[in-house]
Amino acid sequence: MRRVLIIDDEDDIREVAALSLEATAGWQIFTAESGARGIEVAIAQQPDAILMDVMMPEVDGPSTFREMQQIPSIAQIPVVLLTAKVQGVDKRRFAGLGVAAVLFKPFDPLTLAEQIAEALHWTDNHPDGQKAATSSTSQ
Repeated sequence: MRRVLIIDDEDDIREVAALSLEATAGWQIFTAESGARGIEVAIAQQPDAILMDVMMPEVDGPSTFREMQQIPSIAQIPVVLLTAKVQGVDKRRFAGLGVAAVLFKPFDPLTLAEQIAEALHWTDNHPDGQKAATSSTSQ
């Protein structure tokens, strides 16, 4: 089972994203309301990926990502940024950070898991975390 940490300061976004990923993909979800709390949860839970909002009070997503890169135990966890900013300059800035992907708000709860799985090249989007069996016929 995939384990994903959602870091977003907006309660409703965290809740919708969490319910979406649990219901459509069967993933185990952890949440945090700030970058600082997200780092704590990431260290403790070691998720397979982090979905993080760009615009947060105090410390934003890109700054939190840069901080995470300095912590060896979580530096390898892929981060997908979630943003409402879709201007070209923002896309280039986010791409330059080294994050795994950037997804845009508003997101479709029915396809969010699929978008994350595609962005991270996860071939097994099954609730039990098992890869799809390939059928072969031997006669």
